[in-house]
Amino acid sequence: MASNIQFLPFRRTHTVLLSTAIRQYISSKYDQHPDMFVTDLTAIDKLRADAVNSLEPHASGIRKLTAYAAQLIWIGGKFPIDIGVDFTWYPALGYNTQTPVSQNNLRFELANVLFNLAALYSQLAVSMNRSTSEGLKSACNYFCQAAGVISHMKEEIIPDMRSAPPEDMDTMTLESIQQLLLAQAQECFWSKAVKDGMKDGIIARLAAKVSDFYDQAAEHGTKSNTISTEWIHHMTAKHHHFAAAAQYRASRDCLDKQNYGEEVARLRDSIVCVNEGLKESRYLNKTVLGDLNGLKARVSEDLKRAEKDNDIIYLMPVPPKSELRTLDRAGMATARVPQEISDPASTLGEGGQFGQPLFAKLVPYAVHIAASIYEERKNRLVNVNIIDELDALTNKMRDLLQSLNLPGSLQALEKPLGLPPSLISHAEEIRQQDGLHRLQRSMHETSKLRANDVAIYQEGVDLLRSEAAEDDRAKLKHGTDRWNRQPSQQAAEKLYAQVTQIDGYLKSASSSDDLVKAKLKDCEKVLQVLSGSDRDLEEFVPSSRRATMTSNVERAAHNLRNVLNEVSRLEARRKRQIEKVRDKAKRDDINEVILAETARLERDMPMQKIEPANFETLFEGRLERYDEDRKLITVESKEQDQLSAQLKEANTAFANARKGDSSTRDREQALQRLENAYLKYKEIVNNLNTGRKFYNDLANIVTRFRDGCKNFVYQRRAEAGQLESDLSDAVSALNLSQVTSLQDQKQRETLRSQYSTKAPSSEPLTAPTPTRAAVQPPPPTAPTPGIWNPEIGIKFGGALAQQPSGDMHNPAYPSTKTRGQWDMNQGVRFG
Repeated sequence: MASNIQFLPFRRTHTVLLSTAIRQYISSKYDQHPDMFVTDLTAIDKLRADAVNSLEPHASGIRKLTAYAAQLIWIGGKFPIDIGVDFTWYPALGYNTQTPVSQNNLRFELANVLFNLAALYSQLAVSMNRSTSEGLKSACNYFCQAAGVISHMKEEIIPDMRSAPPEDMDTMTLESIQQLLLAQAQECFWSKAVKDGMKDGIIARLAAKVSDFYDQAAEHGTKSNTISTEWIHHMTAKHHHFAAAAQYRASRDCLDKQNYGEEVARLRDSIVCVNEGLKESRYLNKTVLGDLNGLKARVSEDLKRAEKDNDIIYLMPVPPKSELRTLDRAGMATARVPQEISDPASTLGEGGQFGQPLFAKLVPYAVHIAASIYEERKNRLVNVNIIDELDALTNKMRDLLQSLNLPGSLQALEKPLGLPPSLISHAEEIRQQDGLHRLQRSMHETSKLRANDVAIYQEGVDLLRSEAAEDDRAKLKHGTDRWNRQPSQQAAEKLYAQVTQIDGYLKSASSSDDLVKAKLKDCEKVLQVLSGSDRDLEEFVPSSRRATMTSNVERAAHNLRNVLNEVSRLEARRKRQIEKVRDKAKRDDINEVILAETARLERDMPMQKIEPANFETLFEGRLERYDEDRKLITVESKEQDQLSAQLKEANTAFANARKGDSSTRDREQALQRLENAYLKYKEIVNNLNTGRKFYNDLANIVTRFRDGCKNFVYQRRAEAGQLESDLSDAVSALNLSQVTSLQDQKQRETLRSQYSTKAPSSEPLTAPTPTRAAVQPPPPTAPTPGIWNPEIGIKFGGALAQQPSGDMHNPAYPSTKTRGQWDMNQGVRFG
């Protein structure tokens, strides 16, 4: 049945299991097992099923939709927006209602649920009995709530989607819908005022506001790609209808106040407005058209009476429209967001109408991010600011020992035969770790990690290059004036900055990899000896004759050995300190503390979205426990400087005491090469561990970069497709307009050239004979029976064709026609 008000249709969707994605996410990202939330997982699927199947205008659907929406808002603080479910919905408005739109986006799902809630409110309003005051009041309330939901979507939900909204949820479409719903709510209030017999002045102000709402709805509708022309014509007609109704009621108010001249002026303007509305009559349904015609009849009758009375009796001047006072507005319809949507906290929890919030015992996603941030800061503090500093001090001491040819020179003197115990322990350590083979395997694994990172990075770069090339081709095709969207590098400034940044990471890492390979190559032969048997070591280290040590040499060697022992104790103590700091960091579990802080925040700010920034103060206080370890670096540095000075002094004394003794030189060099190779082995192992960790961390960065490129390219291609479509439509409309214009122009010129030169006379005018320049017409020939000759036109009927042609038809004289001869300007008529 046709109605004089509109309602929003429902959006449709497919069945999806949100619980599957949530279970998988909990399993992969949280320490809690998903089986702890079996009840909640079942509940969220049931809530969605109930909500998406509420497609009838029944009040029970409100609870189903608002309950699901409230839980979606709640779990939005615990899970990322791209949870891993492709929600598929069909548009409700526009010309593509059979083309589904899919997004992996919780906010997209929420927007669609809220759209259906607004549609339900509007359909409930339409279903009310608007012939009663109570029915009009309920309908007005439902329309205001529908407008409130649309307003909430437009201001809160769509901007937070982080992706392009569907075409029937863009700003202009939602604004047009909101104004339409408010117009219909105001119209219901106006109808109630009429029914309750309020004063004409009040009814006029109410009607003027109805007209304003419809005008704004139509204005925004024309800027939307999805509001149908039928709706725009409907809103335009209603705008003029209520402008006319406002002037009509104002004229009656003037009549009561004896302003007879103004009464006539307002009635005349009312007629003008009604006629403007009737210009849309071919697009309107019977109800709306009947309302307009009924109003016109009433206004016409009153205008006839008012003009007669004023002309005969009152003789008051009728002011022009420009001098009429603009009618005041009485806006009674406002967008009211239901409390279940604006404040879901009031509906969840103890005493809430929708029960306990789902997944309440699960750590919120923002808390998970905050814990990751703390772990990253803690690891950086421990590894970079403490452990790396201590390792740098140790490497500095080893470089000093290597430069002094220690401990090889002392070992060769103390043990001229066999292998020193320290060398045997070093060789055994390398054999147990499968030394050389371990390094080669680690290098191969690191190369594979690097290749994977490079492939992912290159995929993202290729996507950006492909999109930029497509954009450039479109600019060449359409021109920069029409293809005026942002260039690719400006539209994705952050992504293009990441291209340079990640490329720098990879180049720096490649240089480091080459350096590690060079280190291994330098010491590879000696490491093969250390990885071999004791016999291989004995063959590599030459024996020397036992030297006779003088008291000076013996004393210097003893002092040097004591200092070297101090160096060994220093390194051993430092290693214990490093292990202690690592163990301290390992035991530093912030989860319980951060959960307690989260509970406090949820109590103090219920339903407030928790952000990682809320925990900054907690982080700063927590990291202060490592201040003592950082101070230790300064103490270690001072102690090492003192020990380095003692070592240099003792070694100088030892070298001076042995001056001229070269009996152990070859053995010293061999032992020192083995010692240096062992230290280099330890260094390479640390380098490879660092490289492996670097490439694993880089994998996360390049994966996020590639995914960002995919999203950007998808959005740009969708935008380009829309822009291409708009340009094609514009060009088609322009071409059609040009063709029509040219045809009209040619037709007008033809008519002017044929009929505008002479005035009508009693003699029939002879049609001009077409001629071609420099071409002689062929001699006339007798027409062949049965063959059409274009010189004599088309004749219907044998008898009529034989009549004389003296009475030729000319458009200047419509009454003069030659029977039987066809005139193309008159068309074909069948008698």
